[in-house]
Amino acid sequence: MTKIYAYAIRKDEEPYVKEWKDAHKDIKVEYTDQLLTPETAKLAKGADGVVAYQQLNYTAETLQALADEGIHNLSLRNVGIDNVDLKKAKELDFKLTNVPVYSPNAIAEHAAVQAANILRQDKRMAEKVAKHNLQWAPTIGREVRDQTVGVVGTGHIGQVFMKIMEGFGAKVIAYDIFKNPELEKQGYYVDSLDDIYAQADVISLHVPDVPENVHMINDDSIKKMKDGVVIVNVSRGPLVDTDAIIRGLDSGKVFGFVMDTYENEVGIFNEDWSNKDFPDERLANLIARPNVSVTPHTAFYTTHAVRNMVVKSFDNNLNLIKGKTPETPVDLNKEF
Repeated sequence: MTKIYAYAIRKDEEPYVKEWKDAHKDIKVEYTDQLLTPETAKLAKGADGVVAYQQLNYTAETLQALADEGIHNLSLRNVGIDNVDLKKAKELDFKLTNVPVYSPNAIAEHAAVQAANILRQDKRMAEKVAKHNLQWAPTIGREVRDQTVGVVGTGHIGQVFMKIMEGFGAKVIAYDIFKNPELEKQGYYVDSLDDIYAQADVISLHVPDVPENVHMINDDSIKKMKDGVVIVNVSRGPLVDTDAIIRGLDSGKVFGFVMDTYENEVGIFNEDWSNKDFPDERLANLIARPNVSVTPHTAFYTTHAVRNMVVKSFDNNLNLIKGKTPETPVDLNKEF
């Protein structure tokens, strides 16, 4: 019987694993809540394929451990493959899939809601109310419709974010090195990032973590922005130079910051630090600020998205096992 083994299955994913399993009664499905490591790879012994999702790296040692068990089909429940040793995966003849589109709406909605919260100074007001200070002033908000919103990256998520912000009544402009023909016809694109920086009151990032994008938000780019800018990063942590953001907030140049991803988040996010010493002073600094919204990489985290991540990854893995073309393969000949 064909067998799929899944790693790091959370409680919120279990109903969808069961749903998939019930729909494929001829497939044996087993899983663990443990991460995939060289040590836990042996749990998949006898499996034809593995499904996994973790911030932990898929190292050469981890891939070798799977290969030693005769497993060469690996399906990720997420989009990012930057933590996979792709060279080793190719060397070991792995077939790899991901889930590049599980719910653009989940991430775009989060970005829009948090940006609106920052503009209305909701966190600052909530802190006042918690202390029974019910005075309005000086905690005055800005309306989204009065803002020019600059969107950097117009893929699936960026386009949904644009529609949401237009729904509020905002003027939306965009920049992307890969222009969408329809958006270009409609006149959304400006010529450069500098145009975004000069015109936008809110700047939202929706681009991948590739070398040319690392620290695209830095001291120099912030200097080019309008006074009182709101910066939104729900994409990848390394896009933003954290020290530069802190300096921008300190100076007042940056009115607020929405941060769902952090450049040093692995090992910090998705952990409970409530009864331990917090390990990151810069992150603690940001969390404490009334004009910063910090969420621990949870923009994606909705029931709709989680179901899609589980179902699509299992579908992909089964297709790999059967020798069929999966819906979203990763081409290891192009990825390194």
